Amino acid sequence: MLKSELRSFHAVAKHQGFSRAAKSLNISQPTLSTQVKLLEQRYGVELFNRLGREIRLTGQGEELFKITCRLHQAEQDAESLLESFRGCDAGTLTIAAVGPFHATDMIIAFKQKFPLINVDVVFGNSTRCFEQVLSFDADVGIIAEVPSDPRVRTLPYSTHDVVVFVNADHPFFTCEEIRMSDLQGQDVIRREAGSTTRVAVEKAFAEHGVSVQTVLELGSREAIWKAVEQGLGIGFVADFEFVPHPNLRAVPVSDANIQTNYYLAFLAERAQSRLIASFCDVAIAQAG
Repeated sequence: MLKSELRSFHAVAKHQGFSRAAKSLNISQPTLSTQVKLLEQRYGVELFNRLGREIRLTGQGEELFKITCRLHQAEQDAESLLESFRGCDAGTLTIAAVGPFHATDMIIAFKQKFPLINVDVVFGNSTRCFEQVLSFDADVGIIAEVPSDPRVRTLPYSTHDVVVFVNADHPFFTCEEIRMSDLQGQDVIRREAGSTTRVAVEKAFAEHGVSVQTVLELGSREAIWKAVEQGLGIGFVADFEFVPHPNLRAVPVSDANIQTNYYLAFLAERAQSRLIASFCDVAIAQAG
């Protein structure tokens, strides 16, 4: 069997380096290098391009890495299942989430029911979270507007309106609501490409023929909040994500249906995973 060689290859590909891979497997770097070299020699393939200390997967290496990702995850699922047979809740669940707001409540509810399961969380925009689910780097994605993909199963759990938020010096600050036409020519702080909020807002702009001035493009909610607070422009956020602040105010748009839908996403081939199913059950119950 090729278990050791494949595990070594997978670690090098995942960590993008031999020293980090050896550390993750708790073996020496020469041992790991030998196992990868034997794998290449046995089948007459080159799995990595080696450029000094930098390594990159070849085309053949990328194809093999897709398979070892599935093997690695299957091994973890098998271990989790065996743990459940002996009545011991154990294992690690990795979640990729678009933000802490929904994720925090779900994780708290999950940990209350399964206190022995470790939960790791990584944050990013919807595109990045979706990619992490596909690459087996995350077990579950908490994502807005998941693209259609037969490899991924989704469970809808929430829909929220997108609102404008401004600082205290902006004319909108005293408004109970605004119209899309009021946004014409406004200075806007927008999210990075891949943000579902950005997609929803730009769709509304196009439908209503509104043009705005993009003054900044930032890759995090926190950075946008700071820029808006400093008066650099207006921002957009899902209503549930707006945190009350004395110098900021959220203002709804009355004549546009700007919404983001949120889903739990996981690989269809992992639908039987005990950890994934348990988390989804708790998350859906908590959201309801």
